[in-house]
Amino acid sequence: MESKLVFYGAISLDGYLAREDHALDWLFGTEGEAETGYQAFYDSVDIILMGRNTYDQIAILSPDAFPYEGKPCYVFSRTLKGENEHVTFINEDIADFAKSLKEQEGKRIWMVGGGEVLQHLLRAKLMDEFIIQVAPVIIGRGIPLFVPGDQENELTLVDVRRYKQFAELYYLRKS
Repeated sequence: MESKLVFYGAISLDGYLAREDHALDWLFGTEGEAETGYQAFYDSVDIILMGRNTYDQIAILSPDAFPYEGKPCYVFSRTLKGENEHVTFINEDIADFAKSLKEQEGKRIWMVGGGEVLQHLLRAKLMDEFIIQVAPVIIGRGIPLFVPGDQENELTLVDVRRYKQFAELYYLRKS
């Protein structure tokens, strides 16, 4: 069975992943943060994908331990090449690479972060699922989950869950 490409993550009510300086202070400590089913989701993932900016932020937020240890992790970068102990850097077309991963048998491929990489995947209609936790805060400006552009995708709302102060929306892309 073909792997599914999924976005899983939290945003502010006004659609931002982080502040402009990548800070997540608005997210941490919100009631329900620890109860959003992260571990069950993570256990359903075979492969991790992310962009270079997300990778750099993870290195800052988790300097002592890479949070995705033990799973193949690919980072799209224009400048970094090769691999290190945690990730393989990908310099090829984002959509082509993701499509080749999806064609392999597996469960889920997690697109960590958003922005530019997600935009390429949406444009190519490769995203299958969105699991978005909405935090009860409006931060006014920051790094948007969805970068404006020509990447229209129709979705079907499958489920809505509440984790105390978080609303989780689960969507599937319409075929």
